[in-house]
Amino acid sequence: MRIPRWTALGALLLAACATADPRPASPGDREHLDAMSHEHAGETPTANGSAMEPRQAVVAQDVEYLDANGVKVRGYEARPANTAANAKLPAIVVIHEWYGLNDNVRMMTRRLAGEGYRAFAVDMYNGQVASNPEQARTLMGGVMQNPQGGMANLAAAVRSLESRTGADRIGILGWCFGGGWSLQGALNMPAQIDAAVMYYGRPVTERDQLAQLRAPLLGLFGGADQGIPIAQVRQMEATLRELNKDVTIQVYEGAGHAFANPSGQSYNAAAAQDSWARTTAFLARHLR
Repeated sequence: MRIPRWTALGALLLAACATADPRPASPGDREHLDAMSHEHAGETPTANGSAMEPRQAVVAQDVEYLDANGVKVRGYEARPANTAANAKLPAIVVIHEWYGLNDNVRMMTRRLAGEGYRAFAVDMYNGQVASNPEQARTLMGGVMQNPQGGMANLAAAVRSLESRTGADRIGILGWCFGGGWSLQGALNMPAQIDAAVMYYGRPVTERDQLAQLRAPLLGLFGGADQGIPIAQVRQMEATLRELNKDVTIQVYEGAGHAFANPSGQSYNAAAAQDSWARTTAFLARHLR
């Protein structure tokens, strides 16, 4: 018997979204922000020609799922066109990279839906979208200063999926900023998340935190990524294996940060194509 998905934790997290005071950035947070600024320096979130259409027709719409500080937050949801609006489908919470919920992330959300899922892209920036690295750093830093609010956002997305559609298999997937939050979502909502995919996100190496993981984890990283230390990725992998967790880590030698991003200048076709194949196989294995 599965543990009930929505508990008092969800209500507490939602309250935290509206009441938590920003905390000072830790040295580790500042170091990570500096690293991401370095990796994205000089780029813009401009489509780089790698966008692909979903494998089947999909329908998509904005969905209101959270009231944060009196502001209605809207996500973006896509599903196969041949299914009803309230159809019970395996679902994926999609978390944008550091620029925000822009058209590139919407495209990837539709592409995931084309694999037969209800894909629900959250908005971690409450309607704001960055157009340059400086704005992205500010928005990402704001979420890092209020991690309880970030978790409240993800918990609200899960609750929305369950209450509207009865989804009983839910995965979580994100890139860059969203890759780190994908892992955090799986660690903090172990009873809700059935599979987690993190693309070049911030690793966790603390054993007590990693012990909370229940969902299978797929991590996809670039060997030439200067913002995500591969040594930390390998340390996370080793600790998870010691804890007998289901973890698969793939490192693409020569690929940099954001190798699968459909915007910017870091796209690596070989790594992006292989990681997508691994992602779809992983999700099918654990969500269907």
